[in-house]
Amino acid sequence: MSLLQVQGLRIAYGGINAVKGIDLAVEQGEMVALIGANGAGKTTTLKAICGIVLPAAGKVHYAGIDVTGAPSYTLVQRGLALVPEGRGVLGRLTVEENLQMGAYTRRDHAGVKRDLARVYELLPRLRERRRQTGGTLSGGEQQMLAIGRAIMSAPRLLLLDEPSMGLAPLMVQRIFDTIRKVAAEGVTVLLVEQNAKLALEMSTRGYVMESGQITLTDSAAALLANPQVRQAYLGE
Repeated sequence: MSLLQVQGLRIAYGGINAVKGIDLAVEQGEMVALIGANGAGKTTTLKAICGIVLPAAGKVHYAGIDVTGAPSYTLVQRGLALVPEGRGVLGRLTVEENLQMGAYTRRDHAGVKRDLARVYELLPRLRERRRQTGGTLSGGEQQMLAIGRAIMSAPRLLLLDEPSMGLAPLMVQRIFDTIRKVAAEGVTVLLVEQNAKLALEMSTRGYVMESGQITLTDSAAALLANPQVRQAYLGE
């Protein structure tokens, strides 16, 4: 059974159908990319998976359990974490306080301490900035902090929403190197990303979403070679 399975998911905002009955699955240990233009419904899909918006129809199964519409905090406790678009850093708390907030559902204090040290090893810039407030960080540092905070929840499945948005190329490379390392440690990843080339190069499989529908799915290598994908998303 897939770690994440979405079946017939439909999401509406008033009279607007933002997501139109999609199916997708992510297997344990995979990194899967969900690509598409602005407004395609990618972020809305992630929000429904992690309980922020309620679907109009369809099912979300995580780790074999129907979690459709379950409160977000219960999913965090089960190991499902979201790094949101826009980062959501708590600007008046320090970097370390933001990281500790990521572990708010955990009671394994030794494990939390160990994971904090691991985050600082993965993201040494955060160690340097640990006493600074989140609002004083650069955009790239805030993205690092958002990823570190998610790692502190000890995720089994990590949802990432546009981690490269608004960042300089060098910072994008650092962020994606971190995501690779997290995935290499066994965390399953569903990656929503407008940089389709980078997302597919990192992933095992991919889905293409257009106007609220999944229009194409294949291995990442096949999607990178697909003429339609290359023309629409890779600028070729």
